[in-house]
Amino acid sequence: MAKLSTDDLLDAFKEMTLLELSDFVKQFEEVFDVKAAAPVAAVAAGPGAAAAPAEEAAAQDEFDVVLEGAGDKKIQVIKEVRALTSLGLKEAKDLVDGAPKALLEKVNKETADKAKEALEKAGATVTVK
Repeated sequence: MAKLSTDDLLDAFKEMTLLELSDFVKQFEEVFDVKAAAPVAAVAAGPGAAAAPAEEAAAQDEFDVVLEGAGDKKIQVIKEVRALTSLGLKEAKDLVDGAPKALLEKVNKETADKAKEALEKAGATVTVK
């Protein structure tokens, strides 16, 4: 069997659908007894995003928590912002005053939901994207 160059392999991957590439990765993991890390997943998402954006949206695993407004209890919201982030008092106050602003970026679903619940309990308006 002729040895394929890296460029030849990449060209072959570019022609695959997201499902075909996913099957390939699973077989690769089984044959070589390895686990694909994030860089392999990023390569898989690149060609798949152009081929099937609906599948990418369904598999979203990173979320942004956006503070839309502080509401009536601004001090409570500032306290929650400080608890959720490593911001100091002034930075947290500036973030709350400058709403709408992204509070947490690229966090998992569980963290995003907990942050949203805590901020809404404090009186803030929050969206998760």
